[in-house]
Amino acid sequence: MTVSTEAAPTAPPKVRREVLESLIGLMLGMFVAILSSSVVSSSLPKIISDLNGSQASYTWVVTATLLAMTVSTPIWGKLADLFNRKLLVQLSLILVVVGSGLAGLAHSTEMLIGFRVVQGLAAGGLTALSTVVISDLISPRERGRYMGILGGVMSVGMVGGPLLGGVITDTSWLGWRWNFYVAVPFAVLAIIVLQKTLHLPKLPRRAVRIDYLGATLIAAGVSLLLIWVTLAGQKYAWASWQTAAMVIGGVAVLAAAVAVELRTAEPIIPMRLFRNRTVVLAIIASVTVGVAMFGTSVFLSQYMQIARDKTPTQSGLLTLPMVLGSLAASIVVGQIISKTGRWKRWMVIGGLLTIAGIALMGTIGSHTSFVLLSVYMAVLGLGVGMTMQNLVLVVQNSINIRDMGAATATVTFFRSMGGAMGVSALGALLGNRTATLIADGLTRLGIPTPGGSGGHAIPNLAALPGPVRTVVEDAFGQGVAELFLAAIPLAVISLVAILLLKEVPLGTKTGVELAREELANEAAGQAGVPADLAPLTSAPTRAADSPR
Repeated sequence: MTVSTEAAPTAPPKVRREVLESLIGLMLGMFVAILSSSVVSSSLPKIISDLNGSQASYTWVVTATLLAMTVSTPIWGKLADLFNRKLLVQLSLILVVVGSGLAGLAHSTEMLIGFRVVQGLAAGGLTALSTVVISDLISPRERGRYMGILGGVMSVGMVGGPLLGGVITDTSWLGWRWNFYVAVPFAVLAIIVLQKTLHLPKLPRRAVRIDYLGATLIAAGVSLLLIWVTLAGQKYAWASWQTAAMVIGGVAVLAAAVAVELRTAEPIIPMRLFRNRTVVLAIIASVTVGVAMFGTSVFLSQYMQIARDKTPTQSGLLTLPMVLGSLAASIVVGQIISKTGRWKRWMVIGGLLTIAGIALMGTIGSHTSFVLLSVYMAVLGLGVGMTMQNLVLVVQNSINIRDMGAATATVTFFRSMGGAMGVSALGALLGNRTATLIADGLTRLGIPTPGGSGGHAIPNLAALPGPVRTVVEDAFGQGVAELFLAAIPLAVISLVAILLLKEVPLGTKTGVELAREELANEAAGQAGVPADLAPLTSAPTRAADSPR
């Protein structure tokens, strides 16, 4: 299909200013969501060590947030189709304040994991609702540049958060607890900005029917599978009765959820979405993006601090190439897509760069040149930046306006689930692999290894003798590299999904305009007006809602 390359329609300066003012609050909210999740990444080795945690605790502090974000995302998305979206965004920000404040007071890994769940619920709301509100304000054709900026904000928060966390942790008069407190003022500011700048036109209310049973079954099924992935290989063998019970149980619960979703009037995840080829392919591609985005941030921090003996601050600084690569790709490609209307070629390039970046990261070790490491991270950042938010844009351009919230949240849900399962599985793999490598290294040195895994405790390099320290550094260097190699097949599947996407011209109407047209069509149909004349019966559209 030939896609027009003419310039996208632009709004008057006053209209564009109003939109930009609204987007400031939304992007600040998105930054808060990502920051609350990622800021602790570079500090986790120290946090878990101070709280006497293990590798399993390390993984669960991350997984708990991703799990809560994953299971709540489709629920937030469905609520966005039923309730006031501005109010829902502000509610999510209030949860950020509560969860972050409580997490900073934690005195055990169990308390920390529990409060991170609250942060995850807030992050699920903000990541799903921000893109939905943007679809209300901006047409798909113009949306590319704003989604690119939003993707850049996510990238900065995801990979730049650890830098801020490292600086806070290494500052003697602050300490790691301020990694959680730092999100509070940003969240409060976002609430105030949104209250003053975000003005969504009121549309007729729909009948509210919340699918409580479906939401419960989806949350239970996904949670059970994520818990299995996290514990398998540590608490019990992968091939064990526990594995069989949890996998069969999780699949059975999700099958029941599908049955409920097929019958309920307002499903959390409408099954009709999966009849849309674009939605299915975007979901497949999003899983790998989630693994790359979340896994890289989490395990690179361990690599930098344990394999390379860097401080949390240095660890954050050394990941800047990925931040800059992702930021540049998101913004520049977003601008190009809005200008030309063509998106597929850039997503294909992004898929190829993601594969290349992951493969290059699979070659690192405890002595890899930091110059080479920076290049590898930049390549991976470029790939993620070109694909992450554009997958959401493609889906929003292909579905009915009534399913905008649910469809957007569904793609985000699978991206988060990919990240959560990826972090859980890769964390278990890293714990087992490094334990084996360390045991082998100690045996070569003639040092007896302690019985049992010890919960795969995070080592304190400063307390280790020189030869043992070298063994630990080499083990984590090799272990992290193997994690990236294990992710290559997922990246290839993602590229295949992108190649199969059909390039459809981006629309030029905002979500508000489409919603009004649909309501007018329904009203006209009931009144006997021909469908092709129905849009003429709708109320005039205000300038602020015109195509952009």
